[in-house]
Amino acid sequence: MAPSSSPIPVRTLHPHAEPPAGLPIVELPMSAVDRRRVRRLVEAPDGVVFALELPTGTILHPGQLLHHDAEAAYVVRAADEDVFIVSPRDVAEAARTGHLIGNMHRDIHTSGNDVVALADGVLADRLARSGVRFVKARRPFHGRAPGEHSH
Repeated sequence: MAPSSSPIPVRTLHPHAEPPAGLPIVELPMSAVDRRRVRRLVEAPDGVVFALELPTGTILHPGQLLHHDAEAAYVVRAADEDVFIVSPRDVAEAARTGHLIGNMHRDIHTSGNDVVALADGVLADRLARSGVRFVKARRPFHGRAPGEHSH
């Protein structure tokens, strides 16, 4: 497919829509913060450009269908970003880790027995002081970006 000459406007989403069967899937890698940005240009890996004009407060989610046409279906993918991976030694440490990160109004996602959170200096300091084992890695984060946390 040739890159589009003008952006394709995306004004509404159908959050539970599935890509039409048989269409090639083009994944749009987006960080957790990017998935909150509702008005901007997004260029797909195949060169197609989308003009997002979504309602304020819209949050895109990995796996969500953004757009489809006769050529392809465009789906949001969690981009690689810096994360901390905490590997709690037991349930008590997992609970303390969840409480610590939650008190900082940060989101997590779990991967097997690991707790994954977006990396930053303040969180690194708190985790180190708490004595939990964690490593910094670069991989997709499926949780919410800072500012989206809800109780």
